[in-house]
Formats: sequence, structure tokens, C-alpha cells
Amino acid sequence: MTLGQSTAVAAPAPSAENDRLWTLLAPQRLTAVVDIGANPIGGDPPYKPMLEKRLCRLFGFEPQRAALAELNARKSELETYLPYVVGNGERARLRECASPGMTSLLEPDRNVLKHFPGFLDWSRVVADSKIDTRRLDDIGEIDAMEYLKIDVQGSELAIFQNGRGRLADAVAIQTEVSFLPLYKKQPVFGEIDLELRSQGFIPHALTSIDRRMIWPMVGADMFAALHQLIEADAVYVRDFTQADSIGTEPLKHLALVAHHCYGSHDLAAICIQHLVNRKAVARDAGSRYFDLVRATRAGTELRNAVPPTA
Repeated sequence: MTLGQSTAVAAPAPSAENDRLWTLLAPQRLTAVVDIGANPIGGDPPYKPMLEKRLCRLFGFEPQRAALAELNARKSELETYLPYVVGNGERARLRECASPGMTSLLEPDRNVLKHFPGFLDWSRVVADSKIDTRRLDDIGEIDAMEYLKIDVQGSELAIFQNGRGRLADAVAIQTEVSFLPLYKKQPVFGEIDLELRSQGFIPHALTSIDRRMIWPMVGADMFAALHQLIEADAVYVRDFTQADSIGTEPLKHLALVAHHCYGSHDLAAICIQHLVNRKAVARDAGSRYFDLVRATRAGTELRNAVPPTA
């Protein structure tokens, strides 16, 4: 089945500054981004460059009231934030922890957490409430989704399994994956990987890797580490080695996400080459993109890269 084009209503054109890659690709509309667990902690989201350039629309979900209020206080007209808890569609328990970044639908596993300095305190449950969850496929406010960013402390697999309809049109996912189950019955990296591969995605990058020191050894800095892997932010993309199954418009959005969110110029370049082969962009689009990359990465090894021929 070919990854098709969304029927979402066209969004406003990018800002007057114009983006060179956007101009090169001329997509039909802005990239639709969904952020599940949009709590603004731990740094800027990866899609921030696209949002600042007005190249995307954002649907964000955040059930923690203070975080939701902060998001709504500073949002632009391209951003929509909702208080839904996304999961398997069933009633669940939301466990709010002393550290907001550990709030989860799952119970913290103290037997695992005690092995790493700080985690027992951070995972202390300060509020426990029954809530209704919503399946990603059932959320009507989302009219399109090319790019999903997800940070939900253990509910990733349930969301992916109950969002296969939405994910069928997506081209990129950034998800937190755990190498150790910090919560009881938490699916770990291997289970997430198998699910996403079954849906046509392949691993592309690890944008951050969280390592911790194993107790009783403790560093001068609580965050000091040796080798033990805890979590990582993993980027999965639509399998570009099977490009015939990816529609033209989705290829354009994948190129935009790869370039602006991750600096993955090689991934963007192969998308553009497929578009050239389909005559969906100008014949010289590959050369023009290499010129763009050289201009933004002057002095790197890409200065001497040879652009592909049409």
C-alpha cells in the first residue's frame, strides 16, 4: 500500500523570510506535527526550528495542568494544545510524580529505580487519579500527522498499537525508549522497535542517550555515569529503502523534518533524489539542495560532496 497524501485543509504559507528548502520542495501544506507529552521540560522540542519558521502546525497533548497552562500562555496560532491522556482508550491511573518528567500511567518500579541515585525521590508518587485515555486513532482534532514526537514514560507501545491508522500516513517518529523498565510492566526498547518496524519504520538516529551510575557507586555529580544505559530518544523514519511505497507529498515532509529537526542532510537528499526521479521537483533540485547544505555547513566534509545526477 502506498503511503498517501493527507486531505487536511491547507495551512497558512510560511513567513515572509521564506525557507529555501520549502521553496525547493513546494509541499501542498505545512507539516502536521503531533507531540504527545508536550511538557516543556528538558530543552526545546526537535520541531522548534520548523515552528519558528512557520513550516509546521502542532497538535500537542499534555495532561499536567501547570505544563498545559505554560504551553497555552506562549503558543502561536499554529499550535493547539489539549489535556488528553493518550493511551489505549481505556480508563487508567495517572500517577503524578515528584519529578514531573516521571509522571506515568504505570507504577514506578522501586526495585529497579533503587539502583540509580536520585530515582527513588524523583519517582515518588504525589498524586494518583483515575482518568480516561484516548486512542490516537480516535482523536478527531488531529486532521493530519506526518511527524510524531512522543514522551510518555512507558505508554509508548500502547499508543503505537492504538494509532496505526494515524501512523500509516506518518513519515517520522521521535520516541523515548527504555533499556531498563523503570516502571512495572513497561515495554522496553526491543518491543518498541519490533512494533515500529512492523508499521514500516526503521531506526534513523539516537538524539540523546541517558546513562547512569549504578549504586552503591556514586559520583560527585548525581548525574555522573559510566556505561549503564537507561533511556534514549530514538528517531524512526519511514523506510526510505522502499521509497516506491511512500507518496510524493510524504517524501517532501520527510525531507523537511530530516533537514530542519535533525540536520540529517543525507536523508533529506535521498528524499529529494526520489522526487527528482518522479519529476515532482525541478530537475536540478538535488544540486540546489547540496548548494544549500554547503552554505549552511561551510567548512565541513560536505563542501566537497558530489551531488547526484538526475
